[in-house]
Amino acid sequence: MLFFRGINSINMDAKGRLAIPKRYRESIAEASENQLVATIDLHSPCLLIYTMDEWEVIERKLMSLPNMDPQARLVQRLLLGHASEMEMDGQGRVLLPSLLREHAKLEKEAILLGQGNKFELWSQEAWDASRPEMLDSASVGDVSESLSSLSL
Repeated sequence: MLFFRGINSINMDAKGRLAIPKRYRESIAEASENQLVATIDLHSPCLLIYTMDEWEVIERKLMSLPNMDPQARLVQRLLLGHASEMEMDGQGRVLLPSLLREHAKLEKEAILLGQGNKFELWSQEAWDASRPEMLDSASVGDVSESLSSLSL
């Protein structure tokens, strides 16, 4: 299983291509034959990028949700509907569809944030605006029940 960690400042070219950092390329190639999937994040102004094999796990979970539940249908519609397959080329670049770039307000400068089984892709501007608030929220002291047993 791949595990993505760390924060990377990257640049996107005028065609909407960005280079995946070198340290991840070989693992992605081995795990999913250079195939990645990007979709929108429902809670933050960023994109989620998965290897194809990891996305297929997520996709099965989404498809198992009850179709008659309006909230489940909404999540399926947004995540599956925006999901776009991307192939990493020989230089480690992927082409992001314009609709996804627009959603995340991606321009030249971006942040690729490792999140274990996926990456988050943020515009530099959105990351810079959101990061202080995230740090403040994390230090408030109100820890949810699911985090109370986490020891770092």
